[in-house]
Amino acid sequence: MRKLWLFIIVVLLVSCSAGKHSYSPNKKYSLQQVERDYTLYREILEEHHPSLYWYTSKDSMDYYFEEGKKQLKDSMTEIQFRKILNYVTAKINCGHTTVRSSKGFIKYNDTLRPGKIFPLSLKLWQDTMVVAANLNRRDSVLKRGTPITKINGRSGNEIVDTLFNYLSTDGYNRTHKYQTLSNRGFFGSLYTSLFGLSERYTVEYVDSTGQLKTINIPVYNPAADTFNRAAIRRLASLPRPSREERRQNQMAAVRLLQIDTVNHSAMMNLASFGKGFGLKKFFRQSFRTLKQQKITHLIIDVRSNGGGSVTNSTKITRYIADHRFKVADTLFAISKKGKHSRYMENHFWNRLFITLFTRKKRDGNYHFGYFERHYFKPKQTNHYDGKVYILTGGNSFSATTLFSSALIKQDNVTVVGEETGGGAYGNSAWLIPDVTLPETGLRFRLPLFRLVIDKNTPKDGKGVQPEVLSLPTVEAIKRNADYKLEKAMELIKKDKAQAQTPPNLP
Repeated sequence: MRKLWLFIIVVLLVSCSAGKHSYSPNKKYSLQQVERDYTLYREILEEHHPSLYWYTSKDSMDYYFEEGKKQLKDSMTEIQFRKILNYVTAKINCGHTTVRSSKGFIKYNDTLRPGKIFPLSLKLWQDTMVVAANLNRRDSVLKRGTPITKINGRSGNEIVDTLFNYLSTDGYNRTHKYQTLSNRGFFGSLYTSLFGLSERYTVEYVDSTGQLKTINIPVYNPAADTFNRAAIRRLASLPRPSREERRQNQMAAVRLLQIDTVNHSAMMNLASFGKGFGLKKFFRQSFRTLKQQKITHLIIDVRSNGGGSVTNSTKITRYIADHRFKVADTLFAISKKGKHSRYMENHFWNRLFITLFTRKKRDGNYHFGYFERHYFKPKQTNHYDGKVYILTGGNSFSATTLFSSALIKQDNVTVVGEETGGGAYGNSAWLIPDVTLPETGLRFRLPLFRLVIDKNTPKDGKGVQPEVLSLPTVEAIKRNADYKLEKAMELIKKDKAQAQTPPNLP
């Protein structure tokens, strides 16, 4: 009996060990397998997505589905199949509908040592591509702020137009796509997945005299970067922060209030409206402090806030709003059950939620009537009545758009920066389960509710437009300037100067 148990334990250990290393990114799935997954992908979207034809007509969406199907000509790897799904998904024009790797791929990727990667981090906006960072630190030519015109013979516009085809966004929002490509590491990752990894890159750039020049640069190899390894060793030698210190650092990275008592101004950084960051308590304490310190000017930075809990975004809105407001004019799901529900994450709980909190109306949709009817009132305790400057950009998404939309028309609130990444008219979100395709394990996010923020807002596929525009410039990138914050500080300074100027006497 003891030998039998020993044998079973050995078999289990071997099986676990084999399971950890069984995934291979080079594994090819048969044509029949990817066709089954693709058919399932399309049917689930058509059955459950509330806005599949919101910004793309049914005829056009059918065309893109068929174009994706035509690319399934042979067996392919997960990465190859994911590329096709990314392309088709982007055509929906829904920023909450995105494709994700399989869990096996993610676990496998976590075990790999960093390999060679595209060497440049770029800041992109309309017709402009500028070096934000160069991983090859010894490169004295392509420094921060250097405009790039071509990479490996492809123009900047040609590259961007190609990459845009694989990025999901709300409506026709290009600001969100430019910002996504500008997020650290994203451009290089997507560029490599579409054009491949090169050992060397031929880069055309504009030098300090305005002349076009060309340089040949190597791919970045972390294994050969002695400077990077030395920095890692230095960090490793530092004392490890305590668990409480790590928690505080994580909290500060998401929400932080900084106060200038001399100038009676403050800045609140909000990187998320997600749960688990103690935001309700943070808001309560922050607005009490603002009142006690008699702060007259408040900057709220939501440029990196991708959204999260509507409860949290509504909570802070109530501290600032001078009028009652609604979260949505319309909020509905089109289905609560389907023949492929077993592939949808948390389907039982999502179906129960729709059953309990929505009601089917004449249009055939399941409406969340509470939010369609309910008006939220401004808070009375520690309500903030000073001047507010909300900093927005392409990463301001989802619940952050609700926050900006509710306050932008208010006299004491000014939105500064660029348009939000989230749609001003509305979005598809609320409940967003992952759908796992059974053959390849690939996943995609499936929003179940369509939300119209304000039915009187034009449905033009754009984000919330700033009242004071602050766009990037080559010079601002070169000096690593926070140009949106600088603009807000300039407005505060101007406002204070006007307040101190005595009125003209007759």
